[in-house]
Amino acid sequence: MNSKTIVLIACLFSGSLLFGQGQKTNKPDNGKKGNQVQNKHSIGSSFFMLGNLLEESPDYVLLTFGYRFTEKDRFYVEFNSWKYHEPLGTYGNSKEFYPGHVRAFGVGVGYQRFLWKGLFAAAQVTPFSKLYYDEDKEKIQNGFQLYTQFIGGYRFEFFKKRWYLEPAIALKYWPIDNNYPADFAAVENGAPNYIFEPSLNFGFRF
Repeated sequence: MNSKTIVLIACLFSGSLLFGQGQKTNKPDNGKKGNQVQNKHSIGSSFFMLGNLLEESPDYVLLTFGYRFTEKDRFYVEFNSWKYHEPLGTYGNSKEFYPGHVRAFGVGVGYQRFLWKGLFAAAQVTPFSKLYYDEDKEKIQNGFQLYTQFIGGYRFEFFKKRWYLEPAIALKYWPIDNNYPADFAAVENGAPNYIFEPSLNFGFRF
């Protein structure tokens, strides 16, 4: 998939968000009396953090704070961190690994639009600070990555809609990813700067 195709997918995805935004509903606006959004705030994480129990732990951490200002619209802020030893574009299928590892920390913002019942689309952008470590776990240098996500999924709600589960699939694309050490860059050379990945997030509304 080339860059033009990625941009086209992103535009189509953004268009679906805007189209959903313009759909009419039989319910009165959120601001009207008797139709206030219940439990606007939420805190969540990912079941993929269970991977930290494996012998080769990614030290993955995801923590999300959300605010649902209408029944269909939600903004969120997300802290994300993980460790990886291979190019992200071929993650899980890489033929060559870094001579060390990368530790990334980022805080991103996102917008989630509920299109029909629990079906949703979301877009998110996260700037990451990257720390490069050699095979002796000594820090080499810093880098920067701008990481975007275009997500489609479904929210299942339980226990009076206080708890939720969100299986989803995301196109993850990083147009900026710089300052690789030379030996890391040699491994990264030719790897795509996008990947499709599933997710399984959960959360609590309050």
